[in-house]
Amino acid sequence: MNIHFIGIGGIGVSALARYYLKKGYKISGSDLVDSEIIKDLKKMGAKIFVGEHKRENVPKDTKMIIYSPAINFKNPELKEFVGKNKKSNIRILSYPEALGELTKKYFTIAVCGSHGKSTTSSMIGLLLIKAGFDPTVIIGTKLKEFKNSNFREGKGKYLVIEADEWHESFLNYFPKIIIITNIDKEHLDYYKNFKNVLNAFKKFAKKLPKDGVLILNKDDKNILKNSFSKIIKKTLFYSLKQEESEKIKKILKIPGKHNISNALAVLVLARALNIDDKVSFKAISQYKGSWRRFEEKKLEIKNFNLRIISDYGHHPTEIEATLKAAREKFPKKRIWLIFQPHQYQRTYYLFNDFVKVFLKAPVDKIIIVDIYDVLGREKKQIKKKVSSLKLVKAINKKSVIYLKKEKVISYLKKNLKNEDVILIMGAGDIYSLSGELSKSFDK
Repeated sequence: MNIHFIGIGGIGVSALARYYLKKGYKISGSDLVDSEIIKDLKKMGAKIFVGEHKRENVPKDTKMIIYSPAINFKNPELKEFVGKNKKSNIRILSYPEALGELTKKYFTIAVCGSHGKSTTSSMIGLLLIKAGFDPTVIIGTKLKEFKNSNFREGKGKYLVIEADEWHESFLNYFPKIIIITNIDKEHLDYYKNFKNVLNAFKKFAKKLPKDGVLILNKDDKNILKNSFSKIIKKTLFYSLKQEESEKIKKILKIPGKHNISNALAVLVLARALNIDDKVSFKAISQYKGSWRRFEEKKLEIKNFNLRIISDYGHHPTEIEATLKAAREKFPKKRIWLIFQPHQYQRTYYLFNDFVKVFLKAPVDKIIIVDIYDVLGREKKQIKKKVSSLKLVKAINKKSVIYLKKEKVISYLKKNLKNEDVILIMGAGDIYSLSGELSKSFDK
């Protein structure tokens, strides 16, 4: 049986493709652009078409098509298999629907929240491995412990997933335990207002069975003031005010209060599963971080030393937390931020929040490049209203400048000093600058 994935290079969709490859299915797929993820899937045996989507990309023996939520039904690899003109019995599922079916087969632990999902779910996956639970893990980042993959196949009954609120995707899932890390203004192009965001999280929490467990961040005001604890009988809390907070701060290898909070969520989950604290603290202390989450490397060229940090943060709250963590870790260093806004609509709806964060950012220099255009998710009228240049002008601070992405490296080479820290942030393709910067100094 062949399963065809449209948008197979996506961080979530690719993890599901890995799952079915491990289960022995034939896998094909397509994506507009090549990537490390696609190259890895090809090595595993997937047949993948890169470039323009075409009907011919779908193999004749395909029995199921799983598509990224960013794909619409007009896509040439999808349109003849859906609706009134359906020409075959191929089963059609979106990625959230397909993952939702998997969640019914396991004891599923779902991590949701506007921020911190990847770090928290990564820690949980590694904790359950240490505790001997042998979990299956599907996450939105890559871990070195998973051989630089976003997927781990386990033989146990547990499944750990990130439950994304984008377009209410998480309402397709059927977990036994839900962790809500925080709730923030996000995806307002879909939700329109914050009340709808809150309602979506409440709907998801209500999907828990009667014997399910809801784990909440007591420090998040939007969780506390909206009666989330009344949704299910067994509700547990975690907070930076817990006595374990200081112990975790001492042993945690990744910086920032937000990451201490994520680790506390993991500890509360571990106790709910009757995992000994010794195992939990050891697992937390051994967590080294994940792909594009404050991912740090040193660059040494003769007597010139730099630190480059790559981070996925793209929401004002995430940026603020990461910049504070960077300043906390490097209190006396000169810190640069190179930021790529992600999606025109997010930049438009959160414009004032971005301005506030950058005005008080505890860094020395900020470079903002053009907005990353997310194919299939942008509206033309909004693209005309917002730009990185407008954002920089609104910030109106000498230390904040606008540059084209392709000019950043040459600018940095002229202005960097020994021992500088360069923080490269964004959810688009800005992370490539890290490698380009390293190569540029070799020339």
